[in-house]
Amino acid sequence: MTDLRNLRIERVDATEPLLEDWRHVHNVIVPPAAMDLDEVRERAGRNHLEVAYLGDVLVGCTTVRPPTDDTATATVIARVLPAHRHQGLGEQLYVRALAQARELGARRIETVVLAANTEGLRFAERHGFVEFDRYTLPGESALWIDLRLA
Repeated sequence: MTDLRNLRIERVDATEPLLEDWRHVHNVIVPPAAMDLDEVRERAGRNHLEVAYLGDVLVGCTTVRPPTDDTATATVIARVLPAHRHQGLGEQLYVRALAQARELGARRIETVVLAANTEGLRFAERHGFVEFDRYTLPGESALWIDLRLA
């Protein structure tokens, strides 16, 4: 089992290496929605983004989209690079992101998973998320699944 005491989590700001690390993890996990650095920079301006390192090794990232509507719904996404899965890292990232969403006033928590990411879908379901929508974005073929924490 991985020694999680060496897990270091950094908030993504305008620092180029942090933006690039978040982008790398995102693009590996969700290639149909690959982003360039400017898109990540814009996203960091409206969402809470973090990158995770085990020692100095990049292992994952998170996104917390703050609540924006009258339902106080926040979106929480935890991503772990395939080589670092099944070591408890996703759990640590998820718990931290969930706490951040609640600190931001979220009363409802959702997540979104690329349907092809079967491990991510199983992780969400094991943590109490229930599917409520499936869709493809206009002009794209990738299937997305929206889930809500029950």
